[in-house]
Amino acid sequence: MKRKTLTFVTRYAPYGSNKARLTVDAALAAAVFEQKINFLFIDDGVFQLVQNQNAEMIASKTIGKAIETLELYGIENVLVDGSSLEKRLLTPADFSVPVKVLEAEQLQKLTEDSDVVINL
Repeated sequence: MKRKTLTFVTRYAPYGSNKARLTVDAALAAAVFEQKINFLFIDDGVFQLVQNQNAEMIASKTIGKAIETLELYGIENVLVDGSSLEKRLLTPADFSVPVKVLEAEQLQKLTEDSDVVINL
């Protein structure tokens, strides 16, 4: 069976709704089936990557802990929209996992080259 390339796009802040967590869970589930996974963080989704998060004060699970398991599941393509970083005054050094920063043209090519794009 041919491996598919799935690109998961997350654009929501880590807390305030369950959308960020659902996207992470879906990507981890797909990785179990040995598909090629791209995980793209855009807009407020980049805040999910910020290191040293602690969601105990809001009685929630810290999403950063799930993000840190991506590599264990074979998800090595952790990608970030460069303009989203710039607008939020963040750099890859602020993140708990290594990322590759993509510009607009690269983002377009990524989606064109993917078999499936899942935008939750």
